[in-house]
Amino acid sequence: MAHTSPQGVRADSPATIGRRVLRLRTERGLTQRELAEPAYTPAYVSTLESGKVRPSEAALRHIAARLGVDYEELATGRPARLAADLRLRLTDARRALATGTPGEAAALFQELHGLAVEQELAAEQAAALLGLGDCLLESGDLDGARERFAAAERLLADEPLPARVPAIRGRATVHLLTGELRYACYLLETALDELNASGLHDPEALLLLYTAAIAPYMDMGAHARAAHAAELALALAPGVGDPALVAAMHRGVARTLIATGRIAEADASLAKAQELYRQLQIRTELAHCHWMRGYVHAQDGDLERAEHELRTAREMLASKRAALFTEQVEVELADVLRRRGRAGEARELLRPLLDPGGERGALRAGRGAVHAGGAHRLLGLIAEEDGDAAGAEEHYRAALALLQDSSAAGDLADLCRLLGDLLRRTGRVEDALDAYRTGLGHRAAPGTTTLGPAPAAPPM
Repeated sequence: MAHTSPQGVRADSPATIGRRVLRLRTERGLTQRELAEPAYTPAYVSTLESGKVRPSEAALRHIAARLGVDYEELATGRPARLAADLRLRLTDARRALATGTPGEAAALFQELHGLAVEQELAAEQAAALLGLGDCLLESGDLDGARERFAAAERLLADEPLPARVPAIRGRATVHLLTGELRYACYLLETALDELNASGLHDPEALLLLYTAAIAPYMDMGAHARAAHAAELALALAPGVGDPALVAAMHRGVARTLIATGRIAEADASLAKAQELYRQLQIRTELAHCHWMRGYVHAQDGDLERAEHELRTAREMLASKRAALFTEQVEVELADVLRRRGRAGEARELLRPLLDPGGERGALRAGRGAVHAGGAHRLLGLIAEEDGDAAGAEEHYRAALALLQDSSAAGDLADLCRLLGDLLRRTGRVEDALDAYRTGLGHRAAPGTTTLGPAPAAPPM
């Protein structure tokens, strides 16, 4: 990618390189002959310094050696170790995000982005934008996160697709969290098809995409497609050296195992992910493992252990100031509390999550829509148990509006059943039939959705 100075002059233009060579030669007290010999002539150096010829890489390497400077510095004007130093500092910022709060890490990424812009380092600018996107994602600013991921993708537009995959995955994650499940799948599947069609079978990029696709597939009810993505991810994992990617894969695979009732295998997969995240000291992802283990225990009927795991996840995420994830865990914790006979505690936990005037950002359409629907569903169940049919219907209909926009087929079908049963019990049979028909209309056959054909599998 060509870089330009703030004045619009390319740093690698013949005129700019010529002036740089002239300045450095003069500073060192060398003649044009001394700089040229033995490979070139003084006339060539004179032509180069006047900006009338673009020097070859071989000529620049010869001149850099004679001047005692690094080739990259002579070709671009940047200090030799600037890009390497920036990359090290970006790694430190990533570590700060893993162990500290997103706000603290965001300040580091913002500073590094400014430095990368000043020095016209596109790859480092993109890396800083990705870091900022992850910080905003964790703190719950989904619009800001989407902007940063899109900006990173634009910066890398001329790079091979594997370089753009982290930005695409980031955008897809934002759409997942806003409830736009079908579009999240579209982004990931389009990238997979393009990778496989172009022969760019990069194991890390493919693993990142297949793992990211599992969650929206599951939420849409496309269990067969999710299971296939998990199988491909497992097959790709031995060729991947990044343990964080492998840990994320184990988390995704666990979710497909839970759906098929293979609870012990799911727990074992989560234990592998948890150990890797513990070694890497990535606290947010470690909290996600506790969160999912809580869900596993809840599915298995061990509500005491489920509550313990979910409270652990909630505490870890709250200490990290990961607002949106904390709120989502609280919805699942409230479900366990209700099932344990503590409906009052569940209600008190849920109500602030839906309050747009509260201290935290409320769960709503565009921000945790699926969990917002889950919160209304739980409040509807609690209202029914209290004999408040009108209150239950109000919450069920609020949940229905949220889930219809999100394409969460399984949750939507369950909600329509609850609403239909409530209406039938209160004598509104026609309304109940309408609710049941709505649920049936959105409920796809197992393993299918309204998505297009599944992406082709890569050659293994």
